[in-house]
Amino acid sequence: MAKEKKILLIVEDDPGLQKQLKWSFENYKVIIAGDRNEAITALRRHSPSVVTLDLGLPPDPANASEGLATLKEIQELLPQTKVIVVTGNDDREVAVQAVAMGAYDFYQKPIEIDTLNLIIERAFNLDALEKENKRLSHTADEPLDGMIAVSKPMLDLARTVEKIAPSDVTTLLLGDSGTGKELLAKALHNLSSRKNKAFVAVNSAAIPENLLESELFGYEKGAFTGAVRQTKGKIEYADKGTFFLDEIGDLPMALQAKLLRFLQERTVERIGGRTEIPVDIRVVCATHQNLQDLIAQGQFREDLYYRLAEMTINIPALRNREGDSIVIATAFAKRFSEQQHKKIKGFTKDAAQVIENYSWPGNIRELENKVKRAVIMSDGIHITAEDLELSVEQEDSSLPLNLKEVREVAETSAIKRALSYADNNVSNAAKLLGVTRPTLYTLFNKYGIQVNSVEN
Repeated sequence: MAKEKKILLIVEDDPGLQKQLKWSFENYKVIIAGDRNEAITALRRHSPSVVTLDLGLPPDPANASEGLATLKEIQELLPQTKVIVVTGNDDREVAVQAVAMGAYDFYQKPIEIDTLNLIIERAFNLDALEKENKRLSHTADEPLDGMIAVSKPMLDLARTVEKIAPSDVTTLLLGDSGTGKELLAKALHNLSSRKNKAFVAVNSAAIPENLLESELFGYEKGAFTGAVRQTKGKIEYADKGTFFLDEIGDLPMALQAKLLRFLQERTVERIGGRTEIPVDIRVVCATHQNLQDLIAQGQFREDLYYRLAEMTINIPALRNREGDSIVIATAFAKRFSEQQHKKIKGFTKDAAQVIENYSWPGNIRELENKVKRAVIMSDGIHITAEDLELSVEQEDSSLPLNLKEVREVAETSAIKRALSYADNNVSNAAKLLGVTRPTLYTLFNKYGIQVNSVEN
């Protein structure tokens, strides 16, 4: 299969020069525009990575204002496009002004094809490098490793995690069950200098109270009946790494005091031992309970709370993460479809609306279970509302997305939601958003959104 040619937009009003340039750059798919309106129309339709722009455009070729206005509009529509301005011999100051406005480079007439070709080739190479860097640094829908989100609260939360991860500050994660607290704890670990060391997780609520102390702090041989050998605790095993203590609100009062001492001294003493063992770890704790209420009830130590809450991160419930439920559900459907060797391509419109309208009291864990069951039970290539077995009141049967009503801060979320609704069919996604396909492709470039387009 022949490699698809890169698109080069040439904005030039001289018919003779148009033909010469089109013939000279046969390695590219050349689009010709003779004036500003044609240039902007071609830009919207083809989203070229590189544009050559003659600043002397009609209606007044002697005045560069029309060319500069075209440059400004190109920059607004496709900020990443590399614009090479072409000027006459006496227009060097105008060319410098164009570069100051954001043009990639300039070239003065008369045109030397080989030289201009080198400038164009360099512009395409830079564009490819920038796109690859963006792809590597921003995996689609995954602001953090393992986190799938497009909502502003979660994207802001991801930036917070990135900022505090390099430090050793003790971090408290607060959120309902099923919101992904352990995933965030692992993200804090993986983004830190401790990433190559151990990540040790303990769930306080899952271990009987009489065993929890030995689980955390270890014990010496003979410390109690059955202690036939010296055993390290989970805190010791996390040395040089990260220790994650989940459901900290269920920790017994006696152990709260011992944990407080550890946090202050950074040493552990095994049950039956007399030696204090220094441990170098980063501590992350989590709970779904309201610790302030537990403090007021005398069930949680206030001094321990302030030790744990050097940095607190509140994780929003799934119902408060607009747009995330359908994006996460789509990712789950793809994963489980592969596991079950089925050919599920996504959700019907009704199913997608049910997912977005449901309150998800069990958060992501409940969503995962529902989608897994739906994949197994589905008889078609699309999961239906009946497959999900969710009961919600439909507040509005109209399409839930309209790009004109979505402000800039939410555009990325709206686009990804529409793609999920449309099973990556760009034409249908554009209809949902109320825009044309070229405009949607322009927005893909603007926000670095990658999509494996599926067209009917």
